[in-house]
Amino acid sequence: MTTSYLDRGEGRIAYDVQGEGPLVVCVPGMGDLRSNYRFTVPALVAAGYRVATMDLRGHGDSDDGFGAYDDVALASDILALIAHLGGPALVLGNSMGAGAAVIAASDDPAAVAGLGLLGPFVRNPKVNPLLLLVMRVMLVKPWGPAAWKAYYKTLYPGRRPADLAAHVDRVAGSLARGGHWRSFVRTTRTSHAPAEARLDGVRSPAIVVMGEKDPDFPDPAAEARFAGERLSGEVVLVPDSGHYPMADSPDVVNPALIAFAGKVFDRA
Repeated sequence: MTTSYLDRGEGRIAYDVQGEGPLVVCVPGMGDLRSNYRFTVPALVAAGYRVATMDLRGHGDSDDGFGAYDDVALASDILALIAHLGGPALVLGNSMGAGAAVIAASDDPAAVAGLGLLGPFVRNPKVNPLLLLVMRVMLVKPWGPAAWKAYYKTLYPGRRPADLAAHVDRVAGSLARGGHWRSFVRTTRTSHAPAEARLDGVRSPAIVVMGEKDPDFPDPAAEARFAGERLSGEVVLVPDSGHYPMADSPDVVNPALIAFAGKVFDRA
């Protein structure tokens, strides 16, 4: 598989494409890599879809040096990739990627045929100000990368993929490259308010997939229902799953996504 690059003027966004058929674009969350969809892509390709996975700005094989690293900027990258590859596309977004997918669907309805939101941040969480301060201190070098690596593992509180250790090492290796750590820290400061403001403007069909043990939310089921109700979408709660249901529970998530994709593209 060959990595391709989309020139966004300030820098390049890395992506790869596999398969043939209607387009599906997979967007990871902050501090993660496009390989977090490593169990999703083969299932979608086998089901007859052309699947693109992308790295965020300043993550993975993408460049640093961008002026913005927030949800709105990521949404513009999603739309640019869809236009480059030839859409419309079903956009699968995890965590921050879900908020950006919502913005993209609202800003260009013709480009986004459907939304698959996985562990989605579509509004700002209620965070204790002291906890927020502690987290910002944790992200300061030299201990920041180790702190993120330790925290990342806690996002798998139940089921874990067999190759989790190798994936965590890939994430840590990525963040140690060039200016990626600075880019990541800037990404953590994004606000999801623009995503929440656009929820009612989305007309694309949506599915919300949430791990029942997702530690990023005090009540994962309630957060999933919030997103599902605002988007008039389906809600799938995944037992014993954390913030990355597509990685820890592909046996549950893949069939749901494939069935949803069939509805989006009107395929029997």
